[in-house]
Amino acid sequence: MLTERESHQLNDFLGSAEIFTSAVNDLMARQLKEVTGPDVTFSQLKLLKMVAATGGYSVSNLAQFMGVSTAAASRAVDRLVKRGLLNRAEAADDRRAVQLSLTQEGTELLEKYDLAAEVALRGAFESLTSEQLQETGDMLDRLSVKLVERGNGSDTMCFRCGIYFRDRCLLRKSQHGACLYHLEKTK
Repeated sequence: MLTERESHQLNDFLGSAEIFTSAVNDLMARQLKEVTGPDVTFSQLKLLKMVAATGGYSVSNLAQFMGVSTAAASRAVDRLVKRGLLNRAEAADDRRAVQLSLTQEGTELLEKYDLAAEVALRGAFESLTSEQLQETGDMLDRLSVKLVERGNGSDTMCFRCGIYFRDRCLLRKSQHGACLYHLEKTK
């Protein structure tokens, strides 16, 4: 049982984590809106980032990644194809499967967003050294692993990084590689 002081400290820590997450999400959403206007949602950006990072995925894989039904993912893909940001073609090895890839316009949009996000984040984190950022990231990774291990079985697919794909991931190690991004990279 936690003491009252420990309970208060834990509550403050969780409040700080929630405020940080909300502030980063709001900043990234503003950057997206500045780059694309109202044309692309954060969910659609997430889909584009996954296709760019993995060289394309089936619609069912994207649905799993986005946490939506296959029908909803298919509609999102349709909108991005109509908008000229995605290409859709039959997979070479299975005509029933769909292979997705970014168009030139989709690639340029992601490059503009990444640059805008980098500039905004660099300004937000300029008071921290690279070592401080690394130490904080490492601490958050360790805490995340403990939380995920308490809440999930290791047989679930992990998508917790959102659009911030990375090669160094303690969650992936604890979940035995159960990450679509990394599974695709190792093919």
